[in-house]
Amino acid sequence: MAEGIQRYAAVVGEDVIDHLYQLAGPLRGKKVVHVNSTRVGGGVAEILAKLVPLMQELGIDTSWEVITGEDKFYQCTKNFHNGLQGSIVDLPPGLLKAYEETNARNAEELRPTLEAADIVIIHDPQPAPLITLCPNRKGKWVWRCHIDVSRPFRPVWRYLRNYVSQHDASIFSLADFAQPLPHTQYLISPSIDPLAEKNIDLPEEEIQAVLEQYGIDPEKPMVVQVSRFDRFKDPVGVIRAYQLATRFIPSLQLVLAGGEATDDPEGAAVLEEVRAAAGDDPSIFILLLPADANRTINALQRAAQIVLQKSIREGFGLTVTEGLWKGKPVIGGNTGGIRLQVRNHQTGFLVDSPEGAAMRIRYLLHHRSRLEEIGYRAKEFVRENFLLTRHLREYLTLMLGLTHAEEGRIDLG
Repeated sequence: MAEGIQRYAAVVGEDVIDHLYQLAGPLRGKKVVHVNSTRVGGGVAEILAKLVPLMQELGIDTSWEVITGEDKFYQCTKNFHNGLQGSIVDLPPGLLKAYEETNARNAEELRPTLEAADIVIIHDPQPAPLITLCPNRKGKWVWRCHIDVSRPFRPVWRYLRNYVSQHDASIFSLADFAQPLPHTQYLISPSIDPLAEKNIDLPEEEIQAVLEQYGIDPEKPMVVQVSRFDRFKDPVGVIRAYQLATRFIPSLQLVLAGGEATDDPEGAAVLEEVRAAAGDDPSIFILLLPADANRTINALQRAAQIVLQKSIREGFGLTVTEGLWKGKPVIGGNTGGIRLQVRNHQTGFLVDSPEGAAMRIRYLLHHRSRLEEIGYRAKEFVRENFLLTRHLREYLTLMLGLTHAEEGRIDLG
């Protein structure tokens, strides 16, 4: 067996690895192409960086293409993202023209690869029009949505649906996100890689070194939220929750750690809002981390007593999964994919306001045995449901279904 995949047996068991090889057998030699709009920053890029090599190890000819654009393109796709998550946004003709022209320009370069593929997986709205620009495609095309589209701004969805509906299938993270479409829809939740630097066990001295680097007091309680500086992640609401909690826990520290995604033009403005809300509080640490700061993020999550993800809209929330995997209770916004992971009183708490988050912070820090009990359940919940091997298994199953749709039976050997 390939050494890379075999390493996961220590976490998930030999039977799971054997099953992956069995599923991949009929797909050997098939050409699969993933397309998105950034190679660094955000959960999609993080997942693809792990998923694509594993598919290759299983004998599937898998590649990952990234479309590129100028400022107007990213401004348009950010408006799409906000609109799909329910915000009322403007879509002036100039931005839509930039969006369509950018896809046309990328299609010129990618067309030979995409038209020759057996399966093309288009991630999110950015590359959605490519299907209309590859008229001689031979394979199946799938649109993979990583966004909470449960209540989209209808003009945005109507525009994008023209492209999405032309795909052979679509994938959503939750049933609540599914939309009326003329093709088969699959439900596949995202995952984390337990062997990645962001998730492996770390020596205590490394964790302490990270705290020392940023001036964080290891003797005082700490809560952490790791996410892009995005209004839907509600970092200002997190600061408000911290401020309320400090009335009862004066020694509390808050870490807001995030990076920049190359396809998010609003990040700098949100970061300034966060800094203004934090003021000169020496116990609030706002860390703008590089894309490769995986061990630093790991250390911060392991050093925290509680992990926060107080999003007001969330497709899934990989930082929730990461926190749970490290045995931490997660206080998460009562929305989207966070609901799949945070089971009230079992793996953490769902909240609808800064006041609710502050109350749960106070409760957990005053009931340490309960905090540890919830943390233990949290890690086992991720082991059973949200690891990369499960994610890969479901992609393989989907691809088998697409490539053998006309057959009455699929022989796995």
